[in-house]
Amino acid sequence: MAEAQKVSYTREGLKELQDELAERQTVKAKEISARLEEARAQGDLSENSEYDDAKDAQSRNASRIQELIALLENAVVIEESEISKTKVTLGTKVTIRDNETGEEETYKLVSENEEDIFKNKLSHKSPLGAAIMDKKKGQVVEVQTPFGAFKYKIVKIGE
Repeated sequence: MAEAQKVSYTREGLKELQDELAERQTVKAKEISARLEEARAQGDLSENSEYDDAKDAQSRNASRIQELIALLENAVVIEESEISKTKVTLGTKVTIRDNETGEEETYKLVSENEEDIFKNKLSHKSPLGAAIMDKKKGQVVEVQTPFGAFKYKIVKIGE
């Protein structure tokens, strides 16, 4: 069997995975166990939708626990010393400006497993993330999307 590929995480991203694992192994597992006990107490399990739902939840929780364990086994932390202050790398905070609208947005460049656009965490494998990777302040990048090409200028790297 091939060895799993290592994936880089920020310290914050790694902590989120660890916290989710701990939550699922303790709190969620206890909640599901309580739901199963409650459903069993209702008697006949053959037509008991609460029992079926709880068993499904237990299965999904167990699957996610195994997934988290695998992710953590292959996680590598991006050290602060590895984050460039002069070019965009994993872990870098970068502010970009849309050349057409002039709007600016700040993102943190992260691995695909850590991406959360609602928290402005941008995957380095996304079209925009790949376009700005290894670029420096002042450079303009063009990003091809299904909606056309967009140009962005890197206006700031770091805090």
